[in-house]
Amino acid sequence: MMKEKTNIRDLFSSAAEKNTYLKMCAPMVRYSKLEFRSLVRTYGTDLAFTSMIMADSFCKSEKARLNEFTTNEDDTPLIAQFAANNTIDFLSASEMVYPYVDGVDLNCGCPQRWAMAEGYGSALLKTPELIADMLGTVRRNMPSSFSVSVKVRLLSSTDHKRTIDMCRQLEATGITFLTVHGRTAPEMTKVPVHREALQEIKQSIGIPMVANGDIFTLDDAEQMYAQTRCDGVMTARGILSNPALFAGHKSTPVECVKRWLNICKQADTDITYQCMHHHFSFMTESLFTKRLRYELNNLSKEKHKVYEFIQTHLPLDDVVDDESGKLYPEKISCTYSEGNYCQRTAENDTTKEESYADIGSLYDPEASEGNFFQSKRVELDETTPVSKKDAVSVVDGVDFMDGGSLLFDE
Repeated sequence: MMKEKTNIRDLFSSAAEKNTYLKMCAPMVRYSKLEFRSLVRTYGTDLAFTSMIMADSFCKSEKARLNEFTTNEDDTPLIAQFAANNTIDFLSASEMVYPYVDGVDLNCGCPQRWAMAEGYGSALLKTPELIADMLGTVRRNMPSSFSVSVKVRLLSSTDHKRTIDMCRQLEATGITFLTVHGRTAPEMTKVPVHREALQEIKQSIGIPMVANGDIFTLDDAEQMYAQTRCDGVMTARGILSNPALFAGHKSTPVECVKRWLNICKQADTDITYQCMHHHFSFMTESLFTKRLRYELNNLSKEKHKVYEFIQTHLPLDDVVDDESGKLYPEKISCTYSEGNYCQRTAENDTTKEESYADIGSLYDPEASEGNFFQSKRVELDETTPVSKKDAVSVVDGVDFMDGGSLLFDE
């Protein structure tokens, strides 16, 4: 089946006519799943991204596709973000996911060492001609109404011309919009986002620009828009801690937790324990005492115990909220054709020795709980030696890693 499409270009045009901007939920591995997208859409998120998906695994492995992509009829506007380092993978993955999304996005922002070593993420910024080739090829082969975009970082915190030149080169490929994270790849999260650079980039290109970085409240988003005149504002860490951010809530309201509980119960086995539990942990950070946060983070891995804990320690019954009882459509049973991918790899002789089955059995981005969640547990563990706490390194918010799987490039 083909989901009803939303035209992303029209969304930007409509926002501009109203002198406002699009509010976006960033692509976050582990966390930008269907269920979380459903939650943030009830709080003013205009456009959501999937988790970042490895394009080669998506093309080769049915297991990867089942793990990384689910959707339903209400899950729109939606953009699938891929990590790719060659045109065949990016084009083939885009064609396969086309019936179920409104656009695709290429990740050129991840600064993780493993990703850069394999030519993914920020490594691509060294070869803008390759980025342009991937984007241009997908643009030419997909309907004009289908969004094709890219997420990049600043090439320099001082020489803005370098990044502007790259963005103009990418604009020339015909992409719908681009997202710019306002830091360079080596810069840590304690370095403020370079808004003046984002402002200059916006003034230098003709397509919509989305600004990303340091968005933790609606006021932050409004200030970013006011200073840069960007066409969209994207948040990752902020919306994890407060899914109601774009509705103007300074911290997570109890009703939001109640909505998440309802979504998780409906999803049942479609949502993993890790995903369900971690979101509860992040969004209740402002609602629970340190002791209760510690208890929640260390519950045994049984969903009903998490539900019971939440219902015991929060006044959910006192919350009157029509959305918290909402029934969501069942997920769509997606089917994919590997024909074009197989033909392209055969013609280019790039097929690897491992079988599709081997790829599928190895692909599991949730094999462990991840350093981002683990770092939260460490913060609450008063018995943790200082040396161990210091070992949780953070490079611009992405060193919350495990087993090679990415969190997000904010």
